[in-house]
Amino acid sequence: MEDDRLAPFAEAFERTHERLWRALLAYSGRADIASDAAAEAYAQAVRRGDAIDDVDAWVWRAAFKIAAGELARGGAASGPPPELPVEASEPAWELIEALAQVTPRQREVLVLRHVGGFTAPEIARRLDTSAGSVRVSLLRARRTLRNLLEADDD
Repeated sequence: MEDDRLAPFAEAFERTHERLWRALLAYSGRADIASDAAAEAYAQAVRRGDAIDDVDAWVWRAAFKIAAGELARGGAASGPPPELPVEASEPAWELIEALAQVTPRQREVLVLRHVGGFTAPEIARRLDTSAGSVRVSLLRARRTLRNLLEADDD
């Protein structure tokens, strides 16, 4: 039955979509990229079907790769787009702008940790890397981000 085949994907969507979208927004700084990347990742997951063991991890990994591709094609923008569907204070946008200045991998691990709420081993599974590599990236990203934000305060 078709509905039974789609059940794991519908459940993954219900469980993760809102948090994934917010993480993608923080990562990209663009609501349109966040929406497109999340939608495309879920659509690709459905097309792959039973070939995916961990739907949540696969969707997060795919969504971040899609968003990174959009950013690489020149999709980055600073400041909130006028049609942004979420309320955010000016300091939140300063943080998103600072995030745009760290490496893509550092931005991924920061967002997955602090917006997604994942542990280093969970992030490693989503990014197909080791937990040690995630911890090093987090350390470097936090240091860089702290320096960027302190420079803004001066």
